[in-house]
Amino acid sequence: MSPRSASVNEELRRRSRERLLQAAVELVGERGFEATTLGDIADRAGSARGLVSYYFPGKRQLVQSAVHRLMHRTLEEALEREPRTEDGRERLARAIDAILGLARDRPVLMRQHMAGLLQAEGFVQCPEQRRLAELLGDTVARYGAQNVPADYPMLRALLMGAVFAALVPGVPMPVPVLRAELFQRYGLDWESGVPPESDAEPGAGQEDLSRFFATEERPGTP
Repeated sequence: MSPRSASVNEELRRRSRERLLQAAVELVGERGFEATTLGDIADRAGSARGLVSYYFPGKRQLVQSAVHRLMHRTLEEALEREPRTEDGRERLARAIDAILGLARDRPVLMRQHMAGLLQAEGFVQCPEQRRLAELLGDTVARYGAQNVPADYPMLRALLMGAVFAALVPGVPMPVPVLRAELFQRYGLDWESGVPPESDAEPGAGQEDLSRFFATEERPGTP
């Protein structure tokens, strides 16, 4: 049997990494971070346990990359859904609703993610995080920001603060209230994006995640 080509090996490695990312999101969302082991993730992904360390230095880095993948694919889907639009204000409204929707629909996962960001290593610089930054930066630019390098970090900080406020155990703020504050700051119409009254019920986002971790190549996807 002839050895596999370099391109075939690369595709197999990419698919293995995708499966690990999906397994991490699923298990942490079901059990929480502490109750999920790297062995659990490898087993769910159908991968050898030693393969996890080939891609990620540890569990926290794997989980953060996995959540950033879910976030950037969720954001990408929201920005490009029908009817397609190039209107910067509508795209910003969709972006805000996409991120707040994750806090509403996947509270365990997003709470663990926020806690992980406060660890010493902070943001993990990975393809998933970079793609999320690109999408949010482009959204700020299309909105009409005059200084994207300064305005993008502010949007990111406001979204992180809103997610944190929505997830604080015991004293969570309602997502519609947080949405209203962000929409007022950016001068967005309440009916833009996905208004709460037309949105899914809390927890409705617990559908199959496979489309966010598809193994086929997609344009612009790391």
